[in-house]
Amino acid sequence: MENQGYISLFCEIEEGVAMVVINRPEVMNALNGQVFSELGRIFAELEADDRVQAVILTGSGDKAFAAGADISQMQTMSTLEGRKLALTVKAAQDKIASLSKPVIAAVNGFALGGGCEVAMCCDLRIAAESARFGQPEINLGIIPGGGGTQRLTNLVGLARAKDLVLTGRIINAHEALSIGLVNKVVAAELLLSEAKKLADSLAEKSGFALNMAKAALNQSVSLDLNSGLDYEIECFAACFSTYDQKEGMAAFAEKRKAKFLGR
Repeated sequence: MENQGYISLFCEIEEGVAMVVINRPEVMNALNGQVFSELGRIFAELEADDRVQAVILTGSGDKAFAAGADISQMQTMSTLEGRKLALTVKAAQDKIASLSKPVIAAVNGFALGGGCEVAMCCDLRIAAESARFGQPEINLGIIPGGGGTQRLTNLVGLARAKDLVLTGRIINAHEALSIGLVNKVVAAELLLSEAKKLADSLAEKSGFALNMAKAALNQSVSLDLNSGLDYEIECFAACFSTYDQKEGMAAFAEKRKAKFLGR
């Protein structure tokens, strides 16, 4: 799978961790329809790849995770073409957000507009101190069309989401951390090593339990509390059908490290 047939992405897999790189440094990794089509395809392949236990998503170079949508592609779009692009974006983002394996965004430099939206699809976000976040679409006469009004609100709350979307202002990594948009801020030179360290720690856990935990957490933002609790119970109960549950509890009782097999 590594880079086979991809123009805008690069992927390598090592010790259970897939590193997916948006590879358009000449335009600060700007996102267009091709990038989103390839993101959807590669995340579908990662879902089916038993070698992969965790994924890191980042951008090529040190200037941008993804500086935003490719405006040159959008400038002359009609309403129908805009809708078609947004549906392509959503299809790719759904693949990222629903992946049964944890996805870490390693945000290097600018994550604006669509770049911020892609980062928000990931389960965890580590930002370099140089990272910058924002939804500046309002300054182009449009609004976010890839989840910027929805996922951002779920992450930081309505008041803060309105601040960012209505003003279009760009915030630094430390403000992003303070409002809950990112999980951790590190020095730029440590970004990928910190992301890899986190991915390695997740890869050691039960893949089935991670899948159930992620599914239940994702449902928490769309279900009412009682329905969410019922869904959690079903995910919890399903864990007791696995080898990993038996191994994890045996290892705890025997005071040793569990060796999970993801089944």
